[in-house]
Amino acid sequence: MICIPIIANNLADALHDMAEASKVADIVELRIDYIKNVDLKRLLEKRTKPVIVTNRPVREGGKFDGSEEERIALLKLAVQLQADYVDVEHDSIQHLCRDTEHRVPTKIIVSYHNFRETPEDLTDIYKRLSRSGADIVKIVTHAYNITDNVRIYQLLQQSQMPVISFCMGELGIISRILYKRFGSYLTFASLQAGKESAPGQINIHELLNTYQAQKQDKHSAIYGLIGNPVSHSISPIIHNTLFREMNFNSIYVPFKVDTIGNFMREFRKLDIRGYSVTIPHKESVINHLDAIDPMAKKIGAVNTIVNRDGQLVGYNTDCEAAIKVLEGADSRGERPFPHTKHAHLREKRVTIIGAGGAARAIAFGLKECHAQATIINRNYARAQSLARDVGCIARKIDDPQAFDTDILINATPVGMYPKINETPIDKDKLKPGMIVFDTIYNPIETKLLRDAKAQGCWTVSGLSMFAYQAAAQFKLWTGQMPSVEIIEEIAYKHLAMESD
Repeated sequence: MICIPIIANNLADALHDMAEASKVADIVELRIDYIKNVDLKRLLEKRTKPVIVTNRPVREGGKFDGSEEERIALLKLAVQLQADYVDVEHDSIQHLCRDTEHRVPTKIIVSYHNFRETPEDLTDIYKRLSRSGADIVKIVTHAYNITDNVRIYQLLQQSQMPVISFCMGELGIISRILYKRFGSYLTFASLQAGKESAPGQINIHELLNTYQAQKQDKHSAIYGLIGNPVSHSISPIIHNTLFREMNFNSIYVPFKVDTIGNFMREFRKLDIRGYSVTIPHKESVINHLDAIDPMAKKIGAVNTIVNRDGQLVGYNTDCEAAIKVLEGADSRGERPFPHTKHAHLREKRVTIIGAGGAARAIAFGLKECHAQATIINRNYARAQSLARDVGCIARKIDDPQAFDTDILINATPVGMYPKINETPIDKDKLKPGMIVFDTIYNPIETKLLRDAKAQGCWTVSGLSMFAYQAAAQFKLWTGQMPSVEIIEEIAYKHLAMESD
């Protein structure tokens, strides 16, 4: 079930928000600690969906600053008025259960919150709360590391009674999204952005539309994006849309990962079916896989992982995608490459900015096509290292010869959302007639591409490359090839809406 908390500070707004939330939520939580001069009787009379009454004290992250006696009295009143659920803190449960157990239909939720960490003794906390006489146990912690979500999952799998459990904060978002798959009794979503009752709470529109939470069940296959940052990515929108349209019981979520080794080790416990891999983990993830496709091994970078019966196998779909774009696939809204439709890249001079995973994939792809590749990077030693691996030239970024080229490719994150006014090179290095390809797709038109247009260059955004590599990933995971054109259309519409 999905619960929307109401955090209005007055009765009129609370009634309005409760009515709006009831249109889309399964349950509504009345945070009466937010409401001044609360009229609990009227609020409960107006309910059209089940209601949780919560009166959270300041010590538990709430707003109620009166006496403990006054606070408990309001919760007892909620029970007398036959609220569907009443949420009471673990250190106050004795004031409620003793008087109300088995006498009224109200279900009691006993809650524990930790805003600092996910403690080691989760099982002990659960056992203590489960003996309190409450109907439902709620354990909510702060995710200091993304692997804390695995511990919440394990707690939910071991529980013998209804439990609400997830992690707060940005790193805990996945436990909120995957609540059915994890086995939580319910999850919380805000009515809209700005109306969150706790850190990391996503809005109901995103939960229902991007992640299709109502279609999820305990058998849903989990896929996701490994990277840092990941908030800019439209991969969840693309892959979740494809899963829905092609009738897969699957869900795709973002994994913000700092330490790749810990993540790969701990998340094996969740049986994730596949991953996309982006900056900065395309190279470092290789050491944590069971096998690697020959082309990905040659490139030295992985952007796709497939779980084959517990064995994690790495692939690279960036390489083929980039070459398809460079051979003439035009990105929506951009002018096509001149005279390159289905043309070969043989002997074309191509300068690549960057020396990371994307640059490696493109450079090796160009080598296969017998193009003349040059690597430039702010860290010249890294450029030299990649050039040695590929068998091409490395130049310093201030070397004028580096920009004597037919095609210029940006394979760095410079200019990516939200830093949309940055560019990897000065405008005066762009020459008329040069083809400028930016692998960034968000925004669709980066500052580099705007500068290139102004200088008379042909331009292509990273949207086509994104669509090709995403389609190839989807096929590796599911065995079915989606339409590249549909992926590009979905991506373009979403990015266009974001830029309005």
